[in-house]
Amino acid sequence: MTQQTHKLPHPFVALVPVLLLVILVGAAVWLYGADALNGGSQMALLLATAACLLIGKLAVNAHWHSFEKSFHKNIKNISTALIILLIIGALSGTWMISGVVPLFISYGIQLIRPEFFLLSAALISALVSVITGSSWTTVATIGVALLGIGRAQGFDDGWIAGAIISGAYFGDKMSPLSDTTILASSISGTPLFTHIKYLWITTIPSMIITLIVFAVAGLSYITVSSDEIALYQQVLAARFNLSPWLLLVPAITVLLISRRYPPLITLFLAMLVGAVAAIIFQWKNLLEIGNGESIIHGVKGVVMSCTESTKLEAGNVEINSLIATRGMQGMLNTIWLIICATCFGAAMSATHMLESITNALTRYIHSTVGLVSSTVATGVLANLSMGDQYLSLILTGNMFKDLYAKRENESRLLSRSMEDSVTITSVLIPWNSCGMTQSTVLGVSTLTYFPYAIFNYVSPLMSIAVAAIGYKIFKRTEPIVKEDEL
Repeated sequence: MTQQTHKLPHPFVALVPVLLLVILVGAAVWLYGADALNGGSQMALLLATAACLLIGKLAVNAHWHSFEKSFHKNIKNISTALIILLIIGALSGTWMISGVVPLFISYGIQLIRPEFFLLSAALISALVSVITGSSWTTVATIGVALLGIGRAQGFDDGWIAGAIISGAYFGDKMSPLSDTTILASSISGTPLFTHIKYLWITTIPSMIITLIVFAVAGLSYITVSSDEIALYQQVLAARFNLSPWLLLVPAITVLLISRRYPPLITLFLAMLVGAVAAIIFQWKNLLEIGNGESIIHGVKGVVMSCTESTKLEAGNVEINSLIATRGMQGMLNTIWLIICATCFGAAMSATHMLESITNALTRYIHSTVGLVSSTVATGVLANLSMGDQYLSLILTGNMFKDLYAKRENESRLLSRSMEDSVTITSVLIPWNSCGMTQSTVLGVSTLTYFPYAIFNYVSPLMSIAVAAIGYKIFKRTEPIVKEDEL
């Protein structure tokens, strides 16, 4: 690695803010439970940030302006993601109120047999995510529908969300349209499709293991009776006009994705199309939400479905909860948490604490498996401390790029190790932007789905295992292997 021009804190000192954050977030979850996102977790992050800055000042005389500079840079990097979050909130509202999600639920509980639901949910999410290149889009659209189907069939939220997230992050990792895939390849200096083909070596075995687990779990799960499933269908049909024409909404969205419009534009237009569909097919529901009978009240219902929490009475407690929406308003706690997490990441960066921890790890690297293991560990640690997968990818790549070159390892080994750790584990951390977003969109806490997101913790272990056996690990001094030989 390049020679340091600044003083680094001792690794044990650098670990103090991270350990403090884990303790404080754990205390917030213990005290507030599911309501920890309403302020407890944010305060934990701010207190850990303050501790980090104080320790940094005492240990390495870190300056306040360095923190401000780092914070401004990090906020700039995540600003688009914050806007996307708001639009996802609006999209979730319009797709629910328009009947798109209820239609998917109604069709799904008819077509997907309960014993194969978890397997199907993972495969469907994977397919959609590969096509869209976005786990966030996948979870916010088909993921919400699959959650409703799974609940109707009697599955626990943890299993359902775990299957959805496993599939969504498979696609997020493998799609050439994925921003994290492009970012990992560009940071490491690896051609995009070389990077993707190299990912197959660890990703396919991880996904096979995941699918086997979900297949076995589905076959052994005790689901609800067909009478309860029929009740779901009847209640949804009575509450919504479930016209097949509503399928035009996701069809238009897929078209936008295929034309490679930016995610921000795609999601915004998908939200608008959903709003138009709500006006055409669910006018009575909009009037109910708008609390009136005039056109103005119908328009108010559309706006409220985008921006506020809405509830429709369906005569069934579970379905009432399922079809309730939160809109942009429901994303504000998540955005608040992301900003606080960005503060902590900026503090860790400005005080060079994360750099110190990584350097300590690299001193003990004497083999390729040690190099990959250190990269994976740093990626996970960066997710824990930076609170955002994009920042973590950039940090991990920049820290290890020179070390991989010095050891004559190919750049694609670095890019794969980054994807196997940073991209995949970000959704498992409650205060990371991915963990916060997916738990908010699905309404299932990170700790609830953590044990069931099989793919997301098998992948980093698979990365280390493949490096340990030395399969397809090449040195730069060796002849370049053609992509079709992989």
